Amino acid sequence: MRKTLYTLLIVLTGSLIIYTSCKKTVEGRTDNVPALNPASVDLDAGTWKTVLLSRPDSFLVAAPALINVPGYIGELNEIKGLQHNLSDQQISDIKYWAAGSVLRWNETMRELVAKHNLPPYQNEDGTYPIPSSANPFAYPEFPFSNPPYAARAYAYISAAQYDALVACWHYKKLYNRAAPYKVDSTINANAIYINKTDLPSYPSDAAVLAGVTADLMKLFFPTEIGAVEAKAANAKESTIASGACTRSDWAAGEALGRQIASVFAARGRTDNTGKAVGTQTQWDSLATAAIGKGEIPWISLETPKRNPMLPFFGNVKSLLIDSTSMASLLPGPPPSTNSDQMKKETEEVLSYVKNPSRDDIELVHFWADGAGTYTPPGHWNAIASEDFIVQNFSEVRWARNMSLLNIAMMDAAIICWKTKYFYFNPRPSQMNPEIKTTTGVPNFPSYISGHSTFSGAAATILSHILPARADAYNKMADDASKSRLVGGLHYRSDIEVGMDVGKKTGNYAVQRAQTDGAE
Repeated sequence: MRKTLYTLLIVLTGSLIIYTSCKKTVEGRTDNVPALNPASVDLDAGTWKTVLLSRPDSFLVAAPALINVPGYIGELNEIKGLQHNLSDQQISDIKYWAAGSVLRWNETMRELVAKHNLPPYQNEDGTYPIPSSANPFAYPEFPFSNPPYAARAYAYISAAQYDALVACWHYKKLYNRAAPYKVDSTINANAIYINKTDLPSYPSDAAVLAGVTADLMKLFFPTEIGAVEAKAANAKESTIASGACTRSDWAAGEALGRQIASVFAARGRTDNTGKAVGTQTQWDSLATAAIGKGEIPWISLETPKRNPMLPFFGNVKSLLIDSTSMASLLPGPPPSTNSDQMKKETEEVLSYVKNPSRDDIELVHFWADGAGTYTPPGHWNAIASEDFIVQNFSEVRWARNMSLLNIAMMDAAIICWKTKYFYFNPRPSQMNPEIKTTTGVPNFPSYISGHSTFSGAAATILSHILPARADAYNKMADDASKSRLVGGLHYRSDIEVGMDVGKKTGNYAVQRAQTDGAE
């Protein structure tokens, strides 16, 4: 009963924070989006540089049947039969997926992150249970999708979607089988469901995305297998009924997507995430090291004290940056906890929380992204999605851009968490108990600010993708960073150094973007 009440309280608190902002929702779903109408179908995308695949034809896709054989003609007739008796719900589902599968799967991912972004309640003895992937339905359910976990999940799924679509585009161009509505003009003749393009339909890009995304989502959120499979099934039936692909187009695409998912799943099992929690002995050694340097070590400010959040996430292997370059991103130390500079920065935080302006309060709540939300990386995914909708990108370019964004933020999480636990710096409210926050105190060290690091990385790569929006992205990043200072959660040095590290991390994504063949 206590666990149920605690979970309800967290959900309601998260919902209140989001409602107060009046600018975003937990689910992040964008309604009433028109059908994807790409300015270019990027037919040569099969040559773009992939993330993990060694080459786009790493997995074989057999040649499709000819369009004049009875089997294929039967598939066309199936589509016409489906379109003849569509229900209002089926039409709604078709329009939903027609807005773009990368968009819709990203929104689904954000929903899952928000649903599972709940810290476990303590045991009767005051200790805290840790979610287990080996027994995901036991309390606390696996995962607790905190910011580092979420950043990695967004990155793996986005990168896998991108690699899968590059492979898909390779085979589309190779086989060049026209879409059903191109073969038979009586299919979707008035284009009320989808925009017609010259992009070949074999293998189906929607199917590739469903296959790769569903398999990885089930890995990251094993308690959601039924819901994810239902989502994929809905995508399948809606896409076929829309006239965008036949069942054989779908079968080939889904199989390809699942094979590529296996590559990313195998890599994920060996990227050190399984060692990110650590042990009590290791946690104690972090405090001992800080004391050995003459510093005040960070402590959990929860009652009872909670285990530190993923203290060894900084050892996770990057999808983009080599280990030497990652090590070079580790910033210098924060002000000593015994220094005048630390005293000055703590007093600055106190002055903000004692005299908050209306704008400061709005900023704090809009960028809170705490329990029950899709986390700071999810917030930037929502921002990017809204901007990408109006750009008329192809699905493969959508995937490429989301991959760049999310890999940058995963790497930002890695270096941020490495820094946090290397210096083990106390939060402002630990240094001065008079400092009270309205959004709770995160259960990990202060230096550097996660929001600042995520936001610096996100703004940097998004500014490269959409340079006309650079000023807006940089303003958002500054706001997100400042919200942690005026909210009493971070010192000025935390947010300034965090922003700098984030921008440097984002620049690695920019360098990749400049050499991936898409520009």
